[in-house]
Amino acid sequence: MKRYCLALDLQDDPVLIAEYENYHKQGRPEIKKSIVDAGITRMDIFRAGNRMFMIMETVDSFDMEKKAGMDAANPAVQEWEKLMWKYQKPLPFAKPGEKWVLMDQIFEL
Repeated sequence: MKRYCLALDLQDDPVLIAEYENYHKQGRPEIKKSIVDAGITRMDIFRAGNRMFMIMETVDSFDMEKKAGMDAANPAVQEWEKLMWKYQKPLPFAKPGEKWVLMDQIFEL
């Protein structure tokens, strides 16, 4: 198993944040399928204010670049990402076009 932690900000608007959370509570089967098909075995998203934190657990063979390619070729994922971008905004230090930013682990117990 591999574990990845990522961060992203939401627009700082309570109405938009509530809409975003509702989309995720409802979920979409085709999006869940794309996540599982990529080798992600567990995904949790947490929020504090407008900052989000995602933990992904994956199979050992999981590859971020392969997942990005699968997403780019999947019209349902592209539609979802376009919709979600209404609610999301890049972290101040994100690279151009980067949404979720991979976090570096700095402590382990």
